[in-house]
Amino acid sequence: MRYFIELSYNGSAYHGWQNQPKAISVQEVLERTLSTLLKTPISIMGAGRTDTGVHAAQMFAHFDFNEELNDKNIIFKLNSFLPKDIAIHNIFKVKADAHARFHAMSRTYLYRITLEKNVFTFNDTFYVKQALDVEKMNEASKILLDYKDFQCFSKSNTDVKTYYCNIMKAAWVFENNELRFTIKADRFLRNMVRAIVGTMVNIGLGKTTIDDLHAIIKSKNRSEAGFSVPAHALYLTNIEYPDDIKL
Repeated sequence: MRYFIELSYNGSAYHGWQNQPKAISVQEVLERTLSTLLKTPISIMGAGRTDTGVHAAQMFAHFDFNEELNDKNIIFKLNSFLPKDIAIHNIFKVKADAHARFHAMSRTYLYRITLEKNVFTFNDTFYVKQALDVEKMNEASKILLDYKDFQCFSKSNTDVKTYYCNIMKAAWVFENNELRFTIKADRFLRNMVRAIVGTMVNIGLGKTTIDDLHAIIKSKNRSEAGFSVPAHALYLTNIEYPDDIKL
């Protein structure tokens, strides 16, 4: 039987979601804990990869297990065994071919910027000292929806077959003394959101123009785009699936 698991994690202590040869990952901790509780080796597949230090308010993964699970009981036990920076919210049975990665219809990320020094949020937000032109940044965000090929924002030496992504939403809002960027797409390339935000910050600072953004995207060259903002202020916030994957 195949199960989906919904979880959240603070990525500060981890080298991303995916298993690493010589570094701790969220996937490794979760697989180890599931294997201990279910008394059999458990392998899990996540909805995607988050980079080192990136957080997830909502992440999904799937795993196979031959017995019926008491959802509430296993959730309670998992949360008791897991470290404080990983939390399980739901476990539910899905169709045998349901896939956490390939059946995800969209993913949404949030990036948080603070424009004033705050001693309580420096671990959660990116502090930008200079004034930003948010209107220009939002104008630039709309341009992203007109393109599909985002190779210019992708980390080099990646193993993807295509750099095409369908961006459905990209916008900046000022909320709770923070400048927040929300971006939703069917898929994201490695480092893509952080490179987009860095480019947008340069536009907000006046270092890059709106016309420059068109040229950057068309160049397909990572060195043409802006800097990569710090990972600690990036959050995976939502993943959507078709309703018919559930049993």
